[in-house]
Amino acid sequence: MDPDAIDTVDRVAHGGTADPELVDFSANTNPQTPDGVAAVYEAALSAAGRYPADDYYEFRAAAADYLGVTGGQIIPTAGGLAGIRLLCSVVIDSGDSVAVPTPSFSEYAREVRLQGGEPTFVPHDEITDIDPAAHRLVIVCNPNNPTGESYAHAMLQELADRCRDADTVLLVDEAFLDYTTEPSLAGTPGVVVARSLTKIFGLPGLRAGFLVATGTRQEQLDVARPTWALSTPAAAVGAHCLRDTEFVAETRECVAAERERMRDRLADRFRVTPSEAPFLLCETSEPVGDLIEDARAAGLTVRDATTFRGLDSHIRVAVKRPEQNDRLLAALDV
Repeated sequence: MDPDAIDTVDRVAHGGTADPELVDFSANTNPQTPDGVAAVYEAALSAAGRYPADDYYEFRAAAADYLGVTGGQIIPTAGGLAGIRLLCSVVIDSGDSVAVPTPSFSEYAREVRLQGGEPTFVPHDEITDIDPAAHRLVIVCNPNNPTGESYAHAMLQELADRCRDADTVLLVDEAFLDYTTEPSLAGTPGVVVARSLTKIFGLPGLRAGFLVATGTRQEQLDVARPTWALSTPAAAVGAHCLRDTEFVAETRECVAAERERMRDRLADRFRVTPSEAPFLLCETSEPVGDLIEDARAAGLTVRDATTFRGLDSHIRVAVKRPEQNDRLLAALDV
């Protein structure tokens, strides 16, 4: 990390609320978790008086089976963002250019700057077309947050080929890919994939995720990762969730149906971006602050999307249970 950058980089805004009285539509997490999570957590907590085995064999095996890669390609991390920081610390030198999509997850640019790199902002719908030769790292969020659009697998494969030819690292953040039917790029040479258990399994506070990498890059990341990167309960619950593929399939189906129902209704008042993620980006001609207050008055909170670079008249709403979604639609008068 660049010591000088710490004095110039601020923290960034996120969704989520600590108020238990509000239904939270500002954070894009599954309102449900797989069966058995509490029992697995409690059982693992009893073993937390010992250091976890740093090979994380069970967690790596479950993650590898989930994505169809080998366990040796899995690098356990305390959430997807911890994995992104790990990669940035390994590959970015001071002054390196990093292609960052916009609007997209604001932490990308922050992590690049903290390592002394220079974000080069690229429209998110043009990121797969760039020449990677001028950049040390190219970042893609698939599906993109906050727009919700996903990229065709073939386009990402072509970008991966160009990055490999240019000796440029390609990071694909697949935090929301479980909500689509698109295949993962995990295991593709030259590509590092970041995955999170936060979104699909509804466990943002657990802080469990992983990177997937191959060859020398995988070896570097595994050496550089913090020792005991996952707590014993996080590793156990993570392995349990990754084996529940039926839960993932059911969630994907339910979210897709609710997302389309919500989009049809919201389109009466907003310009709604097509989405394959568990959220919808809504552009409004009205003051964003008024919409946020209307939602709060109804006991709900929505995401002020004007905090994303390039957006100045948007809110983002998560897709939740049907009865919760009905409350949001009523609060927004659609």
